[in-house]
Amino acid sequence: MSTQHEVKTLLTPIPFEVKVFTKPDLFAGKVHAVLCRGWQSRVKGRDFYDLVWFIGQKIPCRIEYLKEKMIQTNHWKKEDKLNKDHLIQLLQEKFKTVDFEKASQDVRPFIKDKQELALWSQDFFLEIIKDIAVI
Repeated sequence: MSTQHEVKTLLTPIPFEVKVFTKPDLFAGKVHAVLCRGWQSRVKGRDFYDLVWFIGQKIPCRIEYLKEKMIQTNHWKKEDKLNKDHLIQLLQEKFKTVDFEKASQDVRPFIKDKQELALWSQDFFLEIIKDIAVI
């Protein structure tokens, strides 16, 4: 799988370098989790919380890496193209099946300001994905 990495230098506890995924690849991984996580009726609120964060930060999703991950987990065919329109359509379909009350309950213990979750609904997520960026 062709992931993109960058090297970060940290100074504590001692100076060292670490190789990390780029933010667009991290976002692609998060979108994959939102679309493909196989937890049946158990929803992972942190996936949706992170989705909101990435979109809010205007970090683009690297569509090619998302496609590779979806092919690897048998959620996409190698010969089919994946673009922003497909991605939005996939997310729209996914949001129809999500219990956003359960999603917010799942993440609520980890959030200081619970008001952050007040808007969570199908309509909210449908609205914010209009701003999703891809590269």
